[in-house]
Amino acid sequence: MGYFMKISIIIPCYNEEEVLDTLYERINKVSEKLVNYECEFIFVNDGSKDKTEKIIENFSVNDNRVKLFSFSRNFGHQAAVSCGIHNALGDIAVIIDADLQDPPEIIPDMIEEYENSKTPIIYGKRISRKGESIFKKLTASIFYRLINLLSEVKFPVDTGDFRLIDKNVIEAYKSFGENPKYIRGLISWMGFEQKAFEYERDARAAGNTKYTFKKMLKLAITGILSFSVKPLRISLFFGILAIFIAIGFSIRVFYLYLFDSQELVKGWASIIITILFVGGVQLISLSVISEYLANIFNEMKKRPEYIIKKIIK
Repeated sequence: MGYFMKISIIIPCYNEEEVLDTLYERINKVSEKLVNYECEFIFVNDGSKDKTEKIIENFSVNDNRVKLFSFSRNFGHQAAVSCGIHNALGDIAVIIDADLQDPPEIIPDMIEEYENSKTPIIYGKRISRKGESIFKKLTASIFYRLINLLSEVKFPVDTGDFRLIDKNVIEAYKSFGENPKYIRGLISWMGFEQKAFEYERDARAAGNTKYTFKKMLKLAITGILSFSVKPLRISLFFGILAIFIAIGFSIRVFYLYLFDSQELVKGWASIIITILFVGGVQLISLSVISEYLANIFNEMKKRPEYIIKKIIK
């Protein structure tokens, strides 16, 4: 009997009871096309409050390919993906969200691309984003270009965590101990060759997005702070700029004192503006420093990235 390559399909879930039956049906059909591969479905329940866990348990009763890792609470999407990678037994792994915006039907094409090119990372690149607001599309576009501007590592734009990674990438990822993680950033940081696989992103199959603006902002901050110290240097730049502006106003005040003292009283607006400007720069700089210190603080506590309350294999 020949060797069958094993594929781990990693599916982070949070309150996805409305879509799980459809998801399972579709990935099951996909697996039927992968006749020369052995599949495992790794569902990571990120502390769902609905029937997500129970539904996945029901899948596992009749399908030994279904694995469940259920968190004690909501630790976040990146923690759920991380758990899936840590527990993947496959030669390759595919990360896909449960909401079906990323169509499972293209997984065989991604695998074929991997087999033909042997590229360690095949990432999904969105050429369209159905069902998303203009605001979300705009902010996502700005974020990817901003992080590339600030970071020494270049990240693919218009992507998410939907990607195929091979065993080398999986094992390299397991060596990372930092927390919180920006997974797509860490995978790019590794330096393995990457190849884009273009596709059209669908609207959610059911329910509402679980990625609120607050969560997206938190992920963006994590991504930027994890891969760049330039915000600290930008703060230094604005600090120096503020000093030069203050010196300029000081020279102006001194000039008025010597040659036009009647105009001196009228300069209170300039002084107030200067104070507000310098104060604003200081607050921004302190905020940036505080974010870096918060990351260091979280690292020093050495708390686990997630806690698993139930495992079904």
